[in-house]
Amino acid sequence: MAQGLSYAVLQTEAGWVGLLASANGLLRSTFPYPSEEDARRQLGEEARQARHTPEIFTELAGRIAGYFAGQRHHFPDRLDLSAATDFQRRVWEAVRLIPYGETRTYQWLAQQIKKPSAARAVGQALRRNPLPVIIPCHRVMASDGGPGGFISGGLEMKQHLLRLERLSRGAGNFMLSHRRA
Repeated sequence: MAQGLSYAVLQTEAGWVGLLASANGLLRSTFPYPSEEDARRQLGEEARQARHTPEIFTELAGRIAGYFAGQRHHFPDRLDLSAATDFQRRVWEAVRLIPYGETRTYQWLAQQIKKPSAARAVGQALRRNPLPVIIPCHRVMASDGGPGGFISGGLEMKQHLLRLERLSRGAGNFMLSHRRA
């Protein structure tokens, strides 16, 4: 068994979601999958060696289930980003600052991390996001308002999550932001 790794797979209204954590925080989460086995498999090879300990994820599991049921939730959980590069970590931490139901652009993120010419590299970092929904990369759009590059769950998942957040905020409150600063 991998030292200190724990996992759980939970059922939500959208499907089965997998969670993997170390003693230092969350390592990986998945988008919803049709089966428990699919979600566990998406956690990667480390999950095979991890202990199945759903009890340590109880609070987070409740928030994730609520999120996929259309309830507004935040994920201030401690993350273990030790396998990430410094650049990825900075991008992912900046993405966590985007408010629920709002969007920002790749360019905005590049400016937030003080790398204004790195919008494309920001997109590549988001593509490698190991914690979808927890690190809400679905809230990042192209400067023209389009969905931009795809997230690991695909454009359909990105659009689904944005609709879910827009509906729970109220359609009149949804904001597509193209702030430059």
